[in-house]
Amino acid sequence: MRHRLSGRQLSRNAPHRHALMRNMSVALLRYETIRTTLPKAKELRRVVEPLITLAKTDSEARRRLAFSRLRDTAVVEKLFDDLGPRFKARAGGYTRILRMMPRAGDSAPMALMQLVDQAAAPAATDEATDGKKAKKKAKAKSAAKPRARKAAAA
Repeated sequence: MRHRLSGRQLSRNAPHRHALMRNMSVALLRYETIRTTLPKAKELRRVVEPLITLAKTDSEARRRLAFSRLRDTAVVEKLFDDLGPRFKARAGGYTRILRMMPRAGDSAPMALMQLVDQAAAPAATDEATDGKKAKKKAKAKSAAKPRARKAAAA
């Protein structure tokens, strides 16, 4: 019987499920945004949020505990040096799940999962795209002038 058992099985046995959650946790903490199915995202939230809470206070014991769960030294460093201090003032709710269109192949409900405080990263990409747009406009103007000259000469 399944009475009062928490968590989703995700059609996997226990070792496969733990490996899936470990890999997805590492991906989310490394890239801060991942695209996955909605049930996996909801289950991943239960794994990642305690890790970020663990990283709010830095100690060797906490780093070892995080490493035992993630098995990736670079992500553990980022977790304690960057993400822990970033979420120091926030009392939980470090992740956001945005629903997306269903996957084309099997119509599985998809979701975009991201860490909440990502203000610095999108601003930098907006500036980069603005610079690219300005370059494209400049190229379009310079390319339009020779064509106009050719038309006038003919």
